[in-house]
Amino acid sequence: MAAKAGKPGKRWSKDVTEHSTALRLEKGVFTLDVPTKIAASLKRSAEASTKRKSDPYRSAMSMLTFYVNRAGKSLSGTDRDRLEKAKDELRKLFGREPAK
Repeated sequence: MAAKAGKPGKRWSKDVTEHSTALRLEKGVFTLDVPTKIAASLKRSAEASTKRKSDPYRSAMSMLTFYVNRAGKSLSGTDRDRLEKAKDELRKLFGREPAK
């Protein structure tokens, strides 16, 4: 089997959230205490981006979902709840229907 190209290591997902070329995220956006602030920051980043491949809502939601999925079991229940609430806030900011 051929070796993977690129940087070796297990922290590739951290690199994506810190150095994404599609969205310029505010430093520490996923550690903000208030879900509305997380959602607003992601919305600003997505709308300001000229390199994203989809609409701003999808780009912002994708980055938030990516972060939650990559954090996996290391994400505390409190943090997971806060980030799930941020998804709801993001939906509101973009005028989308809430998740069922």
